[in-house]
Amino acid sequence: MSTIVIVGVLLALVFDFLNGMNDAANSIATVVSTRVLSPKWAVAWAAFFNFAAVFLVEVKVATTIGKGVVDPSIVTPELVVCALVGAIVWTHVCTHLGLPISVSHALIGGLAGAAMVEAGTSALVGTGLIKVAAFIVVSPIVGMIFSTGLMLATFWVVRKWKRKTVESASKKLQLFSAAAYSLGHGLNDAQKTMGIIAMLLFAAANLDHSMPSWIYDTSRGEFYVPTWVIITCNAAIALGTLAGGQAVIRTMGMKLTKLRPLNAFCAETGGAMSIGIASFLGIPVSTTHTITGSIAGVGMVTNVRAVRWGVASHILWAWIFTIPVSAAGGALTFYLYKLIAG
Repeated sequence: MSTIVIVGVLLALVFDFLNGMNDAANSIATVVSTRVLSPKWAVAWAAFFNFAAVFLVEVKVATTIGKGVVDPSIVTPELVVCALVGAIVWTHVCTHLGLPISVSHALIGGLAGAAMVEAGTSALVGTGLIKVAAFIVVSPIVGMIFSTGLMLATFWVVRKWKRKTVESASKKLQLFSAAAYSLGHGLNDAQKTMGIIAMLLFAAANLDHSMPSWIYDTSRGEFYVPTWVIITCNAAIALGTLAGGQAVIRTMGMKLTKLRPLNAFCAETGGAMSIGIASFLGIPVSTTHTITGSIAGVGMVTNVRAVRWGVASHILWAWIFTIPVSAAGGALTFYLYKLIAG
């Protein structure tokens, strides 16, 4: 492989690692805030199930990223590297500030920005971007609906139980709901990096036919995701989760609303259901958006005032700025590269 391809793959794995760091909060904030698990054991639990998703992968989401955001024919290894730089910078800044952003939207923004520098707006795949944009709104609403419904149904089931019994049962159930959510996170989010690496290899292989077939087999004649990419991406996101983004965990698990084990179980289960459906349909949703909507949903069932809407508004602004800022970063990086390279 050429140097630019190696750099691109390494940058994509760094991005995947940061994805796991920022999104660790999505998987474990609830079990930490309810003290079901310590932060140390919670990240280990989430990381294990992030990686376990490798055995369930059907790469529909990766294919959407690889072919459904920008026109593959204009993609070069250099463009992908510049797009990753834009996404990585924004993700790192937000993780440092404790803002739970959509890392997948940062990636999509970086790609779109770099592609527009290369070929203008004609490089963008309108249907794919509309689908992504729609689910910025849809995913938190769906998460909220599922978690609210589960919360109401669970309240009815346990209405005659003693509070101590409810707390004990909820803590046990939370281990399963956290596992399900972490599995969904690995299933959807790791595929976004798989898609970007496969796109990079597809572009490089078409330019360099001497590339070994085990890295990328051009004889297949179509875009696909190699097995080694699937395993490596799930491992990178699991390691990122294991490292954990403690500032983001505090925002999601302790600042947005006060959670009890029963509420947390419903939030995680509702979020896991939403992500599972999206992954089956091949839609790259934001796990951050989904779990935030789910947590707000269970908070509203208890008391609308239980949700700290000031914190929620800060999170919302980070969501709104993610795609345009990452697009600007990707565009600027690629423009500077073209300027330097002549």
